[in-house]
Amino acid sequence: MLETINGIVASINDFFYSYLLIIVLVAGGLIFTVLTRFAPFRLFKEQIKAVFEKPKDKNGVSSFQALMVSTASRVGTGNIIGVSTALCMGGFGSVFWMWVIAIVGSASALIESTLAQIYKKRGPDGSYGGPAYYIETALKCRPLAIVFSVLLILTYGVGFNMLASFNLQSTFSSYGFYDASVTPWIIGLVVAAVVCYCLIGGGKRIEKVTSVLVPIMGLAYMLISLVIVFMNISALPSVIAQIFGQASDFEAIFGGFTGSCVMYGIKRGLFSNEAGVGSAPNASASADVQHPVKQGLVQVLSVFIDTILICSATAFMCMCSGIEPSAELSGAAYIQQSLRVTLGEFGPIFITVAMVLFAFTTLLGNLYYVDKGIAHIMGRVPGKRFMLVVHIVFSVLILIGAGLSADLLWNISDILMGGMTIINIPVILILSKYALRALKDYEKQRKEGKTPIFHAKNIDLPHKVDYWD
Repeated sequence: MLETINGIVASINDFFYSYLLIIVLVAGGLIFTVLTRFAPFRLFKEQIKAVFEKPKDKNGVSSFQALMVSTASRVGTGNIIGVSTALCMGGFGSVFWMWVIAIVGSASALIESTLAQIYKKRGPDGSYGGPAYYIETALKCRPLAIVFSVLLILTYGVGFNMLASFNLQSTFSSYGFYDASVTPWIIGLVVAAVVCYCLIGGGKRIEKVTSVLVPIMGLAYMLISLVIVFMNISALPSVIAQIFGQASDFEAIFGGFTGSCVMYGIKRGLFSNEAGVGSAPNASASADVQHPVKQGLVQVLSVFIDTILICSATAFMCMCSGIEPSAELSGAAYIQQSLRVTLGEFGPIFITVAMVLFAFTTLLGNLYYVDKGIAHIMGRVPGKRFMLVVHIVFSVLILIGAGLSADLLWNISDILMGGMTIINIPVILILSKYALRALKDYEKQRKEGKTPIFHAKNIDLPHKVDYWD
């Protein structure tokens, strides 16, 4: 039964990523890159400044905290298991296409997060918003906004969290105590219980936990990866040559496109950085900033951290080890074997610890988005009892995901994420003129030596918004 379901899901997935999503993602990203005059690259210093800007309200969510929430969801099991899977199934050339989708998608991240700030709503605990809100406010289409919220809930609460749970437990498979019929369920139960406990504290607790764990996790991972690359520095020229060589082997790519480096690079790159998907804007809207573009620039930095730094770190750790990727090693096994060659028995242990931290922050960040989707559909912040039930249900799904099939979970996640993207990219293309006006206003004030402060009238915004008057 599961094989039949997986076959159907895989066919839908192949159609999405062979035709529709590639066109939508690349076309959208290129259009935004040109329209913003390459802002993600021109304004790199502004991105760094924006991250450390303090909120006007001391109790408000800072740009840094919003960055950590969105990065917590972006930086996760996809950076380890996702990259490993791409290398094993698509080859070294998939790394190049991950870079491409991140570079092209960074402009989409700027536009979507700027729009989330412009159209954010005022709530009892600060601001909130995201694609569902700019669809509803600017396009006056609540049905489409609800569809997006449903996809958001399913993607993060079901697809991504079940997959994160599976990926986490799979890193224990190399240990002697691992029993495939029992261990996944035990690990899933422990993870589900810990996540549920954290969620009972609400959104503020998620922000505090992730703002501490994400930087520590990312820095430790980057340092270890650099050590491994330097230990295998002689292999680096060959690895780089293989990345670009395989990425440009178009005869092989088009000979089997669904299993090519392009396909896996785009799939795993999008899964990892989520640029244009419409997830990060939900966190971006919560930030207390003086100008919407500041938070847009912060999210560009998040894409850079996720793919160009952390995904590349995983890729080079594996590729420099000398272990050849294969379908049999796909997932945790490839990266664990790669690190064992260089670091001995410490390697697999390090990856297990990293996966526990990555998966934990991913699960919390994902359920933050689920909360936002539910609040939008209901038109209000749900009561504590209702949300307690919701968190228990999604915690149970974390438990279930630990024991399911990897292929089925990857395919479900890819399809749900693709559905969000297919809605979000056309919407932000339609509304991009307001984000571009805001960007022009931001740069104008910067050139005048001012600290940019935004007012809706400055961009002739025709819609009523809760902020910026």
